[in-house]
Amino acid sequence: MVKKGILKVTGMHCASCALLIEKNLKKKPGVINASVNYGTEKATIDYDESKADIKHFVHAIREVGYDVIEESSSSNERIVTLKIIGMDNPHCVNEIKNALQPLKSKGILDGELNINEKAVIKYDPSRLGLEEIKKAINNAGYKALEETSLDREREVREEELRKLKNLFLIGLIFSIPIVMLSFPEVFKIDFSLRNFVLLILTTPVQFYVGARFYRSAWGALKARSANMDSLIVVGTTAAYIYSLFVTFTTSNGATYFDTASVIITFIVLGKFLESKAKGKTSEAIKKLIGLQAKTATVIRDKKEIKIPIEEVRVNDIVIIKPGEKIPVDGLVVEGGSSVDESMITGESIPVEKKINSIVIGGTINKNGLLKFKATKVGKDTTLAQIIKMVEEAQGSKAPIQRLADKVSSIFVPVVIVISLLTFFVWFFFGPQPAFTFALSNFVAVLIIACPCALGLATPTAIIAGTGKGAEHGILIRGGEALETAHKITTVVFDKTGTLTKGKPEVTDVLDIGKDKNTLKYAAIAEKGSEHPLGDAIINEAKKREINIPDGTSFKAISGKGVQVRYLSKNILLGNRKLMEDNEIDIKNINDKISELEEQGKTVMILALDKKLYGLIAVADTLKENSRSAVYRLQRMNKEVVMITGDNKRTAHAIARQVGIRYVLAEVLPGDKANEVKKLQKQGRIVAMVGDGINDAPALAQADVGIALGSGTDVAKETGDIVLIKSDLMDVVTSIDLSSYTIKKIRQNLFWAFFYNSAGIPIAAGILYPFFGFLLNPMIAAAAMALSSVSVVSNSLLMRRYKGIR
Repeated sequence: MVKKGILKVTGMHCASCALLIEKNLKKKPGVINASVNYGTEKATIDYDESKADIKHFVHAIREVGYDVIEESSSSNERIVTLKIIGMDNPHCVNEIKNALQPLKSKGILDGELNINEKAVIKYDPSRLGLEEIKKAINNAGYKALEETSLDREREVREEELRKLKNLFLIGLIFSIPIVMLSFPEVFKIDFSLRNFVLLILTTPVQFYVGARFYRSAWGALKARSANMDSLIVVGTTAAYIYSLFVTFTTSNGATYFDTASVIITFIVLGKFLESKAKGKTSEAIKKLIGLQAKTATVIRDKKEIKIPIEEVRVNDIVIIKPGEKIPVDGLVVEGGSSVDESMITGESIPVEKKINSIVIGGTINKNGLLKFKATKVGKDTTLAQIIKMVEEAQGSKAPIQRLADKVSSIFVPVVIVISLLTFFVWFFFGPQPAFTFALSNFVAVLIIACPCALGLATPTAIIAGTGKGAEHGILIRGGEALETAHKITTVVFDKTGTLTKGKPEVTDVLDIGKDKNTLKYAAIAEKGSEHPLGDAIINEAKKREINIPDGTSFKAISGKGVQVRYLSKNILLGNRKLMEDNEIDIKNINDKISELEEQGKTVMILALDKKLYGLIAVADTLKENSRSAVYRLQRMNKEVVMITGDNKRTAHAIARQVGIRYVLAEVLPGDKANEVKKLQKQGRIVAMVGDGINDAPALAQADVGIALGSGTDVAKETGDIVLIKSDLMDVVTSIDLSSYTIKKIRQNLFWAFFYNSAGIPIAAGILYPFFGFLLNPMIAAAAMALSSVSVVSNSLLMRRYKGIR
């Protein structure tokens, strides 16, 4: 069975790091596909669980020099991180170990305690509750507080920022005197042991502040690869070793200690700014996770108890008081209230809830007391699925990123070759002193080259774009859908439930039979149906207080109607095709049918024992924004098509109301995908918008399938984009957001390619013969650091996007 695993990776410094991890993961047995996204710092692995386990992939990442924030990968185990107030020495650690020892037989599987007040505990939630673990710790005289995965990720990011800030400050403190001593003629500081003092000041910067680069380069070397850190290490080490040689062999020769220290300090500053900016691109996920309740009040053994949300089970009765967050999805069994669902659906008006109403986890109960039965918990809740979808989308790679990946994969070796050519050309043909001149250009080429900007160009924009989509109630499943959406030339709308409300009402009943029971017989026929038109007939019969007995031998005839038996009578209810197939003459009522169809009504013909009996007309009203959405799409030069099983007259009548000129009518449910295929064969890039089970094949066939959030689970699972609010204006926003995201990606890639293609030749000294200009390696380091920051900052500008209204 194929399974998907997502791991949060730490320690990546550039796109080459991501490609190195990806390459190593793909080598492992059982891996079907692996993708590592430098922007989100996540590895997504599709694997055969009979051949591999997520732990193998954690090991694979660690063996090339990176680390993983581990999450539980099994439903039978849970990993919880606890902050234990007061556990700050080895004695306290032992006390808590002893307190937890009796729980090992009950369900604690593994644990790790640290004197920094952290405990990471793996346990089986089906055998042991988190409250029991916390109670055991609290009884030992300490206070245990749970940290979520978001807390852990935030903590890791904050710790990384803290480290980078401290390393930069250390580098800066040492680099200021190093620069002053390196230019004695400017700062009037000169003495005989100046180079030795420079050596002493530079060494901590080179090997303490720069230690992260050495570790990463060593990991890449072990994997027979190279990354950006390899370039930094080769460049600064060359400058440092040359300066070391000069210090011990000549009394006052020129050194490059300032070059090595300032380069490392600038790059660490760039990494700090980049890391800070990258943290802001994923704010949408943080907002979504922040919607989750942390606890729930449930009834167990006839008592109300408060438990962590993770311990709520399906069929638990959950109590929600006014103002509280609803913890999981469920069905109201007692009480009534209004619930604010704006954070999920975008609908600002609170929704009234009564018995049998559905409630969604993460929404807020406004004024009444509700009791509901939990139907979806943990990873199955609507909010959890939304978070998962957004995370997967942000971790996916858009096709446009393949170019950047290809360049990044050969980038470092090519730069090393260019830097060596630069060195030898200037060494043999350059001005004197040849060695120092060649070395300076060699270092400048290595340092200015930046695969990071290339690696960040696409993922940061994808993160920002999918995050913005989530804020607008648009869930985009992956980078490919986000990229393809802007290319769409044709948008195909299903009619019922998509353009229309999907809640038709009976408008006309025409009795032809003597006993005038058309509505009754039609209701008997539709009693076993799940079609919206059938619901309309049943509701009308109930409204008129008509008794609806059960029929037998119910048979749905796809795209035509239904057949049922009642009291030895054979009832047929459906369209013209059904009547033609059963050789029933409808010539006498053709004019009436046409008249009703011209009004946009769907006409169903009733026959009893192969004799015409009556007509029922049903009309569906358009959704509020159908006309606006069609108009805006046409303004964007998109061809809009309506597809329906309705006859041509009815279909064209509805199409006229909404402003659609191109109509595909009388299409059987199974043929919708074929109609989409025909449009694609004409060279069109097609988006299909639908909500029903019968739309799923067409959604899958389309270049971009757009499913309404109010639709069936099958449709939503098939769609590349899901519109939570089911507002058709969000189709327009989806395409516009895609165009905006691609514009940002292209800007990022342009500047990343331009920066490298212009920076490397300048660093190699191409301008020197013509203008006498040479790029100082320290300036190259500053430019390299700022190139990544500029790309991320450009993606962050997407936070201003307001959508279309």
